[in-house]
This record gives sequence, structure tokens and C-alpha cells, in this order.
Amino acid sequence: MLRRLYEWTMAKASHRHAEWWLALFAFMEASFFPIPPHPLLGIMCLAEPKKAVRFAAVATLASVAGGLLGYAIGYFLYDTLGTQILAALGLSQSFPRAACYLREYGAEIIMIKGATPIPFKLLTITAGFIAMPVWIFIGASIVSRSISFMIVGVLFRLFGAPIKAFIDKYLGLATAIFAVVVVGGFIAAAMLSGGSQETSAVCEAAAAAAQVR
Repeated sequence: MLRRLYEWTMAKASHRHAEWWLALFAFMEASFFPIPPHPLLGIMCLAEPKKAVRFAAVATLASVAGGLLGYAIGYFLYDTLGTQILAALGLSQSFPRAACYLREYGAEIIMIKGATPIPFKLLTITAGFIAMPVWIFIGASIVSRSISFMIVGVLFRLFGAPIKAFIDKYLGLATAIFAVVVVGGFIAAAMLSGGSQETSAVCEAAAAAAQVR
């Protein structure tokens, strides 16, 4: 079923309203949809490299908007809809750890983890659940989603088709490295103070306790 859903998603790259489909998938993926929009974005950029940055901007804005829906689900409907979404996507066990890290690090975690292949919907629903200040959430989401999508758009705009194989294989690594560069100062400060290891231990313990229940 997941494979059919993926193929259906990719077929939208050649649709005459491909930009609207990209925006829709980016919006849904930020809150409940299982297929990330990056493959669709990559094919669209491959077909029209000169519009790559524009496509990336569309995905970024739509994903941030979708993130607000995920935030609302976590804030208002976690006990009903939120838990069902996380369970359906196999993310229930990751929730306690995500909540712990978000409470400890806040925006930095969204900027780093939201730019990597870790499901963004996990962060958006969790951020709503812990009632993270919404403007901080929006700002961090803009940074993380810009990194995640713009790196695809810019690389395709500069290098075109030859970069596709690299992105398919190393997208997670590339976005993670770029994210570390952007917010490395925050993490370095936490590690130098010793807080990072302590927080990691606490969050791992919280996750383990939740699994026992």
C-alpha cells in the first residue's frame, strides 16, 4: 500500500498543476502524510532546473503551514487524533523522547531535526503537545524547512540533472551537515556546559519508561 501511495505521489510531478500538488503534499507531510515531498520536488526540479528555487520555496511555505496544523493537532487533539496519527505512522515510541528534547532545547531541536529525514510531523505534533510558544515554533520551522527544501532547489538550479543521483543517496547527510552549520553554536554551548549528555540521559530514560507502561 505504501509503495502504491509513493508511486501515486510521484506521478503528480508531470501533472499540469504540479506546483499545487507539491504544496499539498508538503502541507500534509508536516502533519499526517507518510510520504515526504522531497522525491516529488527532486523530479520537478530535474524537469525544470530554472524553477528549482521557486519549487523549493513553495514546498517550504506549504510545509510550515502544514506544521501549524500538526501543532494544532498536538495542542488541541493529541489525546484523540494525535495519538492515532503517531500510532499509524509507527512514531508512538518516539514521542516521549521527542517531547523531552523539545522541552530541553526547544527551537534548536526543530531546526536541526526538522532539516533531516526524521519525520517533521513528529516534531510538529509534539511541539503543540508541550505548548511550545507558537512564534518560536514558526521561526524554527521556517529555518528547518528552508534548509531541507532549499538545499534541493539550489543544487538543482546550480548543477541540474547530474546532482540527482547525489541527492537521492545523500540527502539526509547533506541536510544534516548544513543544519549543524546553521545552529552549531547552540549545540556547542550545550555540550561545553555538560548539559547535552545529561539531557540525553534523561530523555532516553523517559523514552524507556514510556515503553514499559
